Amino acid sequence: MSDVTRSCYYAQRPRRRTPDVERLRLRSRVSELFPQSRSSAGSRRILSLMREDGEQLGRFKVRSLMRELDLVSKQPVSHAYKRAAVEKLDIPNTLNREFDVPAPNQAWCGDITNIWAQGKWHYLAVVLDLCTRRIVC
Repeated sequence: MSDVTRSCYYAQRPRRRTPDVERLRLRSRVSELFPQSRSSAGSRRILSLMREDGEQLGRFKVRSLMRELDLVSKQPVSHAYKRAAVEKLDIPNTLNREFDVPAPNQAWCGDITNIWAQGKWHYLAVVLDLCTRRIVC
């Protein structure tokens, strides 16, 4: 017996020289489907498209085929929102922090905020009647 480990022996063995026809066919199919998605499909989406065509393969096989072809999914970058560094005080403060109003519909106050929901920003604006403490609109 020689002192060569099994893994070294198999690593030294010559690899198969003939091209894998099935792998070449799958690579060409992946390279057809990827541009149809405008370069946005990842391995999961390519896999589902191939399974619709009747192919039987796994996601990691599709991932390795995409790596062989240097195909990378391009996803849109979320928009970076800027916050105002300085508050603009264009509107005069006529209320002077007197929030106790004797009759309804004499003084309203409002605010706006951003809420992240369903994958995007939503704006919530509220107007409050200071006498009744109810939302006007």
